[in-house]
Amino acid sequence: MRRDLFDEEHDLFRETVREFMAREVVPHHAQWEKDGIVPREVWKKAGELGMFGFSVPEEYGGSGITDFRYNVVIVEEIIRVGASGLGFGLHNDIMAPYLVDLTDDEQKQRWLPGFASGELITAIGMTEPGAGSDLQGIRTTAVREGDHYVVNGQKTFITNGINSDLVVVVTKTDPSAGARGTSLLVVERGMEGFTRGRNLEKVGMHAQDTAELFFENVRVPVANLLGEEEGQGFFQLMNNLPQERLSIAVAAVAAAETVLEQTIEYCRNRTAFGRSIGKFQNTRFLLAELATEVEIARHYVDKCVRALNAKELTAVDAAKAKWWTTELQNKVVDRCVQLHGGYGYMLEYPVAKAWLDSRVQTIYGGTTEIMKEIIGRSFGF
Repeated sequence: MRRDLFDEEHDLFRETVREFMAREVVPHHAQWEKDGIVPREVWKKAGELGMFGFSVPEEYGGSGITDFRYNVVIVEEIIRVGASGLGFGLHNDIMAPYLVDLTDDEQKQRWLPGFASGELITAIGMTEPGAGSDLQGIRTTAVREGDHYVVNGQKTFITNGINSDLVVVVTKTDPSAGARGTSLLVVERGMEGFTRGRNLEKVGMHAQDTAELFFENVRVPVANLLGEEEGQGFFQLMNNLPQERLSIAVAAVAAAETVLEQTIEYCRNRTAFGRSIGKFQNTRFLLAELATEVEIARHYVDKCVRALNAKELTAVDAAKAKWWTTELQNKVVDRCVQLHGGYGYMLEYPVAKAWLDSRVQTIYGGTTEIMKEIIGRSFGF
């Protein structure tokens, strides 16, 4: 079925992004995989092309456009070339709402120009060694002393953790107040007591810098509090999580489509017993099943994108998209590895890298189990 999500301006923007990927990313990504990190210069080059900060007002260097379809284009083009090291999705899709919607004029002036230009790389510090999906279980504290908060704690599995200049840190400003005791503070590179641990070794996504962050008596100015007052952090997180989960769903469907396309071509050219393996009924039936499920997922996710643009996307909608598409992505990639046979286990074939990169999708951004819990609670049982 014809996809009708995008307009002409999105198609033109896709050409720009695709050219950028071919020129600045594809020739170097294998080396970044070995290095475990993407050079900061790539971020600046992407910023020069207007690939960041669509919703950032023009006076701060952005486009002033609240149209998530541009974000979708970037995610899809990154996935298409297997550039899993680029943390652009977190910067654009997850961090922008915090820095655009929750900042005052002074904070906007300080942070948004660099955010839009790619000179300031962002991250969010939610997960801790003892608290993942349960955000109310975090233990990082922020105690106010005059014009500063003193922050102590630890975060882990932080995307862009090594490169980041600004980290939105989830803290407890009042541990006795439950959800109303959580606040978001922006910790900046160079603040005394803020240190980064090792660049974590992961199963996949090797070029993505994922780190541990440590906070030991870090004095963060009260002026770095997001929102008008303390205690709003949990609700700010809940408000922004649907967009984060939709971004993951967009990536999941794009990855499934890409791997499926590559596998169909492989089955067309690979022979066994004197004929193309695509001519075996088992192969055709399996590919038919996967193609059907992927296309159905595509149309649901596109509808979610429209709902987000219309400010109608609910937490339940996003949870459905997130768990279904990421589980489907893992299913598609696994079946496609099988169809590749022994070559599917060789990293020189994109399907092998896709297999490694895809596994985390059902975990971060809220596990499949948490997504089902969100949906289940909506029934009012």
